[in-house]
Formats: sequence, C-alpha cells, structure tokens
Amino acid sequence: MNMNKTSITYFIFFGFPTYLEVQILMFVLLSAVYVVTVTGNSLIILITWADVTLHTPMYFFLRTLSFLEICYISVTLPKMLHSLLLGDKSISFSGCAAQMYFILFLGTVECFLLASMSYDRCVAICLPLHYTLLMSKGVCVYLTLASWIGGILIPLVNTTWTFSLPYCGSNKINHFFCDFPPVLKLACADTSLNEMVMLASSLVITLIPFIFILASYTCILGTILRMPSAESRHKAFSTCSSHLIMVTLFYGSASFMYLHPKSSYCLERDKFLSLFYTVITPMLNPVIYSLRNTEVKKALMRMLKRKVLS
Repeated sequence: MNMNKTSITYFIFFGFPTYLEVQILMFVLLSAVYVVTVTGNSLIILITWADVTLHTPMYFFLRTLSFLEICYISVTLPKMLHSLLLGDKSISFSGCAAQMYFILFLGTVECFLLASMSYDRCVAICLPLHYTLLMSKGVCVYLTLASWIGGILIPLVNTTWTFSLPYCGSNKINHFFCDFPPVLKLACADTSLNEMVMLASSLVITLIPFIFILASYTCILGTILRMPSAESRHKAFSTCSSHLIMVTLFYGSASFMYLHPKSSYCLERDKFLSLFYTVITPMLNPVIYSLRNTEVKKALMRMLKRKVLS
C-alpha cells in the first residue's frame, strides 16, 4: 500500500438515518430550520440597517453576527438537504476540505466576534461617558476585520495538514458533514501530532476569547451591582443578556466538541454537538435577539407601519 499518495477521491457520509421515513422527516425539519435561519437573520440585518436609531456599535456587531450565521449554516445544511433528498451522500475530496475549512473559519470568526461584542457591552456599561470615543466606527471596523482575518488564517494550517495526510482505507465518514475528528479518523497515518495542534489552536480560538468575555462580564457585573436602583440594574443587564445566552450556547457546544481528550471521544454525542452549533445556534440567534430586545421589536413595528402606510 502506497502511504505517500491519497487514493481516496471522495468521501461518503453515513451518519444519516437509514429509514426512508426518518430521512423524509429530517429533510422537512432541516429545510424549515434553514428557511427560518436565513429569513430571521436577514430580517435582523434589514431592521438594524434600515432604522437609523440602531446605527450603533452594538447593532453593527449584531448585523455582522447575523450575516456570519447565514454563512455558517449555508456551509453544511444545503449539502445535507441534497443528500437527504436525492440520496447522494458523497462529497469530493476537495469539497470535503473546503467544507471543513469554512466550518473552522466561520467558527473562529464567531468566537472572536462574540469577544468583541462583550467588549462593546463592557464599555457601554462600565465607561458610558467614554463610549463614543472607545467604540468609534473605526474601532468597530478594526475589531470586525481582526475577527475575519484571524478566522481566515488560523484554520489554514489544520485544514491543509489534515488533507495532506494519506487516505487509503475507508472513505466512509460517520457524520453529517466534514468535521475534523471523523475525517482525521480515516487517515492512514499517525495523527497524534495533528490532534495536538488542533487542540492547541482550539485553545487559542476558544479559551482566549472566552477569558476575555469572562473578564468583561466580571467588570459588567461589578458595575451593575453598584448601581443605585433596581431599574438601572435591570436595564443594564437586559442589554447584554442576549449576548450572554449566545456565548453560552456557542462556546458550550464548541468547547465540548474540540477541547475534550481523544480518550473521551463519543461519536454520537459529538455528532449531536456539531449539529447543534452549526445548525441550531444560527437559527436561535434572531430569536434570542428579537424576542429579548425591545429596541429591535420597536424598530420592526416602525418598519411594518411604514410599509402599511405606504
């Protein structure tokens, strides 16, 4: 067997259910999830762009996050729907590499973007008099660009290295898409160094932004507790509660997926977790930010009234 060459030209997903009725049900549910996700996040972008009262750093980051969620779910879900509908569960070798890269790329951007959003909330609550200076348009753009650049560069090493390994055995991926652990499992080589590098980069991507978020919320909590009235405390906390929920959902599932040791690897659990943070979390983003945000709801009502009156 030639270990210097990759003999596999395509992979086959067999993480899907085998019963036709279950596949049809899964197709209907995932189609609904995709429509809701794209529509909801597009609506958030439209509302916060059209209403001038929402042209603030907080909603600038929210627009970016909503756009990111549309991209994120579009990397995996259309291919999954195609596989369920037509029964074609194959993906080319280069297509699998591209899918893995964009999953890691967009996930990295989201980690950094959530950290930037926590900094925005920290400045707004802890240093309100300096907010305009510290969170100028230029600062928002730089933070967003840094998030995207980091997302583009960091996953390149892992993805390139993973797909330069020899794949000469089974081409069946026990998953719904090309995620790192199940693909690496098929390599015909020692992958311990790849796993160590992936763990190290995952620590950089998740742990450093999470520590920054934790420090921001420590400052926020200290400032809120010092506020004189219950109304002020409630108002301050409500401005960051939606972001805190998104951080918990995204970091919780992603950390369990990429930061556990190989000895605790559980295929079915990790399949569910990866499906959760790539499909369910993007769908919940507009729900969390619209239902828990009074300003967004008011802006939506103003937009609807203008449409009715016009």
